Amino acid sequence: MSHTLKPAQVWSALAGLAILTSGLIGGFHAGVEYGWWEGVTACATVAQSGGNALDAIMNAPVIRCDVAPWSLFGISLAGFNFLISITGAVLV
Repeated sequence: MSHTLKPAQVWSALAGLAILTSGLIGGFHAGVEYGWWEGVTACATVAQSGGNALDAIMNAPVIRCDVAPWSLFGISLAGFNFLISITGAVLV
């Protein structure tokens, strides 16, 4: 007896994988914010159009990757991303 996957099953599996990936990225970022491990060495910034790109980068405000800009009940946005996405992936 052969079992063929239906397109809806394939798309559902891909959606679950994408949600899981988002949750794992959120979990990594939350771990960096809580100081459990070290994150990437530098954060990104967007250079302004026009003028010298190097000056725009050097004068851009620094946004720290290891500090949560917002939290609720001690959980950062990255932490909520982890919790909600992992729950969604399990439900899919």
